[in-house]
Amino acid sequence: MTPAIDLLKKAKAVHQVHSYSHDPKAASYGLEAAEKLKLEPALVFKTLLASSDKGELLVAVVPVVGSLDLKALAHVAAVKKADMADPQVAQRATGYLLGGISPLGQKKRLRTFIDDSALRYPSIFVSAGRRGLEVELAAEVLALHTQARFAAIARV
Repeated sequence: MTPAIDLLKKAKAVHQVHSYSHDPKAASYGLEAAEKLKLEPALVFKTLLASSDKGELLVAVVPVVGSLDLKALAHVAAVKKADMADPQVAQRATGYLLGGISPLGQKKRLRTFIDDSALRYPSIFVSAGRRGLEVELAAEVLALHTQARFAAIARV
């Protein structure tokens, strides 16, 4: 299991784990998950890390069909500017490999923001901490266990 799944089990949070055979040649991990699990892509969310102008790492959970609006993230995080974090820094801070970074069970507690489009659905899918592994849960459950805020941070 992964730290993300362990966290959910320990908290007795309602969730379901889904796995699929990951193709290392896939162009987009999130779209691959949607395709292989036969999901509407809008239900699958990717976990991205951004770095603020102050050097703080921020976690952004946005739909795989869109992109992260860095200006909107900076605004809701009350920082002047945010840029995508260096991949090596993201991996070290979270304890996960790229393509398998989960918003749950990260090594360090980072401020987390979930795009508010997640609230439209009874459940969403996020990485469970490994490529080829997704966890399905209510957006509110994800927010509770990551101490996240909902905000309009995605561009579709």
